[in-house]
Amino acid sequence: MAQISLSRRLRRTPFSDGVEAAGVKGFTVYNRMLLPTVFESAEADYRHLKSHVQVWDVSCERQVELRGPDAARLMQMLTPRDLRRMLPGQCFYVPIVDETGGMLNDPVAVKLSEDRWWISIADSDLLLWVKGIANGYRLDVLVDEPDVSPLAIQGPKADDLLARVFGDRVRDIRFFKFDKFEFEGRELAIARSGYSKQGGFEIYVEGSDIGMPLWNALFAAGEDLHVRAGCPNLIERIEGGLLSYGNDMTDDNTPHECGLGKFCNTHTAIGCIGRDALLRVAKEGPVQQIRPIAIDGDAVPPCDRPWPVVAAGKRIGQITSAAWSPDFDTNVSIGMVKLSHWEPGTRIEIETPDGMRGATVRDKFWI
Repeated sequence: MAQISLSRRLRRTPFSDGVEAAGVKGFTVYNRMLLPTVFESAEADYRHLKSHVQVWDVSCERQVELRGPDAARLMQMLTPRDLRRMLPGQCFYVPIVDETGGMLNDPVAVKLSEDRWWISIADSDLLLWVKGIANGYRLDVLVDEPDVSPLAIQGPKADDLLARVFGDRVRDIRFFKFDKFEFEGRELAIARSGYSKQGGFEIYVEGSDIGMPLWNALFAAGEDLHVRAGCPNLIERIEGGLLSYGNDMTDDNTPHECGLGKFCNTHTAIGCIGRDALLRVAKEGPVQQIRPIAIDGDAVPPCDRPWPVVAAGKRIGQITSAAWSPDFDTNVSIGMVKLSHWEPGTRIEIETPDGMRGATVRDKFWI
């Protein structure tokens, strides 16, 4: 099997030593960093995530920091979500679009103060886009990538594990809000968020030097909770409808096509660079949209390229993520489907690598 050749261009993380000691079996490359993809197996990791608690190295969710008097103005220029009522201590899921309304990223914006923000990005060169906007508009703001590496704690026992390390106050953090907690003399932002539907937190580890001390402290505190290293799980994220930028959507898609229209306050998000284009899209409506799709038959193979969605011999969309779900006893998938065939209950066909499969458009994701 071909291997990825490591170099300085492919960056390790503050937690790589711990990940390797935990027996990681696979990586992908994400924002030029190593992101674990499997430890025991996709299904075994899935079952453990739903039952216990996992520690995920998601350092690849790099931060784009905006700091200065024009930080809030720049942040609003990037997204059609109205941020005027966002307060320090809050996290917002924000579609980021270009001048055509195309999706450039779907990060979480973290408001540290009125003049300091972090954008916790998916896999893309968003830093360069933001720097270009800041310089082109001559804004009084510094745009940079800080030494911040997120560590996710996910699973039904996440509250218990973090309370042992940071105290019971961590239980009071509300969804998509954060608070500051001390670890070894360092103040860390901890948010109730994460890339799973099992509940948990993301710790924004500021300073690579405390990465492994924190990792070790979490594992020492959680032995009886069956804590183990984990990673975003393909099966669970599809069940929950968690989209993957670069897989399920690209800059060819608008937020409305991605089912993210509820995060677009296009009429009031004054200053957003893609506002005019999105106003037209909102008026006309999308002609295709992401849908959950159940695929018939035995487990499908890995979806490493889009699979055509067909009806009456014509292509009407594509499947972008798919996996067998042990809990729902079906193949779960995410697909982009044309308006004519996106109604729940519609029967379609999927051209998979091992042949044509029948499938059904669903009204909602599984969890």
